[in-house]
Amino acid sequence: MDIQKATELSHRVLDELRKVVVGQDGVIAHMMAAILAGGHALLEGVPGTAKTLIARSLSAVVGVAFKRIQLTPDLMPSDIIGVSIYNTATAEFVFRPGPIFADLVLADEINRPPAKTQAALLEAMQERQATVDGKTHPLSAVFTVFATQNPVEFEGTYPLPEAEVDRFMLKILIDYPAEGTEAEILDKVHAGFDAGDLTTAHLQPVLDLEALSQIRAVTRGLHVEQDVRRYITQIIRATRTMPQVSLGASPRAGVMLMLAAKAAAVLAGRQFVTPDDVKAMAGAALRHRIILHPEYEVEGRTADDCINELLTGIEVPR
Repeated sequence: MDIQKATELSHRVLDELRKVVVGQDGVIAHMMAAILAGGHALLEGVPGTAKTLIARSLSAVVGVAFKRIQLTPDLMPSDIIGVSIYNTATAEFVFRPGPIFADLVLADEINRPPAKTQAALLEAMQERQATVDGKTHPLSAVFTVFATQNPVEFEGTYPLPEAEVDRFMLKILIDYPAEGTEAEILDKVHAGFDAGDLTTAHLQPVLDLEALSQIRAVTRGLHVEQDVRRYITQIIRATRTMPQVSLGASPRAGVMLMLAAKAAAVLAGRQFVTPDDVKAMAGAALRHRIILHPEYEVEGRTADDCINELLTGIEVPR
């Protein structure tokens, strides 16, 4: 598959998603970038902003197996990964895989389960395999996790440690839609659309497992000039010296930003990554990897503010 075909198929996926999701073009583009780059994404937004709907629709259009895990405080690691059950007929233990053995997994409210369950899920995300009773089981070749969390409700939650948050390639913020978009949502529901029944949206599968694997190979193989790679390194290192920041981005952040920029280049139909691709993905790739000093947070400053300020102060390669 060449870059033109990869871009064409990617845009067809986005067009199909717009049948269901209106007014969230930036969100679906970033989620598509995560799919293309082979990374996981953390979705943050208040309830009712279509986080689950977007993930379900994306899996249907991409043509991969989808599982949703509703994470709760009493969820055990075996509920996610699976368990070995003794078969009396064969006198052997048989492994019954859990919902994590899907192509695309939606982990709803990832800050709800206890640390042990979070660790089991995040280990699978990192290693792309799960170990049960000493036996390792590989996950899907295109295994991708979209995890959601509510930014306003913290009662009964277990916040993710920074080392685990760092495993997400992107953190995507989902805000309330604009007034016109919100009115359009009501029009679509009045016309017969049901968010619980995607058949009412008449979505058409665009990809399959093989096509998605080929597009990922194209994305990974995209060219990044040395000057652009050095530009990414400058951005990452600059986060560690900003006076507003108590903890800057890790070396892994640079890798994730470069891969995300490659996905942005594919969506733009280019065979190479530009500094604009890097800048376009910097917010989503770095906002969850930066911790501000408390005094700056009290003033209402955000990680995005720091990233935007940082980008204006670094010379862009020509």
